[in-house]
Amino acid sequence: MTIEERIEKSTTSLFKAVFPNTTNHYDTLFGGTAMQMMDEVAFITATRFSRQRMVTVSSDRIDFKKPIPAGTFVELIGKVTKVGNSSLKVSVEIFIEEMYSNHREQAVQGEFTFVAIDDEKKPVNLKI
Repeated sequence: MTIEERIEKSTTSLFKAVFPNTTNHYDTLFGGTAMQMMDEVAFITATRFSRQRMVTVSSDRIDFKKPIPAGTFVELIGKVTKVGNSSLKVSVEIFIEEMYSNHREQAVQGEFTFVAIDDEKKPVNLKI
């Protein structure tokens, strides 16, 4: 399988509902909650791509473009954007979808870097 095919097959999409227990006093999703969801999707994407033990080593940049209101759906999409010897980068986007209309827009975008590790938690080469 080519790297391009692996990237396509590892692209990960996850939907969640934004409930009041995940929002702040402005009734919008906590930024930290959004980042946690993004890291989870990035981890799943990296692991699906490599089929190895992967750990987050950095979140390179996260841009919050729109607040995410309670009572909406969010879709998180993770995609591998760069492959190195032992590390890879995953881009994650969060899209807001209103529950009762077709309105959809991007709210957040971020980059995460992962490294493959062995049983002793030491970096190893990706098996690609």
